[in-house]
Amino acid sequence: MAELATIARPYAEALFKAGGASSDQSAAAEQLSALAGVAADPRLLQFAGDPKADAGQVYDVLTGVAKTPLAPSVQNLLKTVIDNGRLVALPEIAQQFHALVNAKSGVSDAAIYSAFPIDAAQLADVKAALEKRFGRKLDAKVTVEPGLIGGIRVVVGDEVLDTSVKARLEAMKSALVA
Repeated sequence: MAELATIARPYAEALFKAGGASSDQSAAAEQLSALAGVAADPRLLQFAGDPKADAGQVYDVLTGVAKTPLAPSVQNLLKTVIDNGRLVALPEIAQQFHALVNAKSGVSDAAIYSAFPIDAAQLADVKAALEKRFGRKLDAKVTVEPGLIGGIRVVVGDEVLDTSVKARLEAMKSALVA
């Protein structure tokens, strides 16, 4: 939703500017992601929208459920978001902040879908090959997807590298039908 992105951008940029060191920003991104996961719950949003619940109660519930110690900058952001009635935008704020942190550090997120589990040694080899292929450092997350039959499918931003058996079978099917 473009509207949420527009609302979230100033909050994400403000937290990014207040972040300081790169390690502090990475920690803030993790804390914000944990809070965003909790804030996406419809029951919490309903509670936050209740006129009987004040901002302090919403803050306490959110931080209590997240169970993550928060940096002062993240605490201030969360209080501001709650005070302004923008809790629904917190997941988008987390996404935009994560993108800003990645852009600063020169890292891109990579979603790797594999037909079978990948152990740590294999993942290191795959990650090295993918970093060479895409020309940048990657933060890889692996998801097992048995429907691929074999091989992997990698999504980095808007680029897709699909070497799965399923993709090859689809290509053969298209060639035979044409």
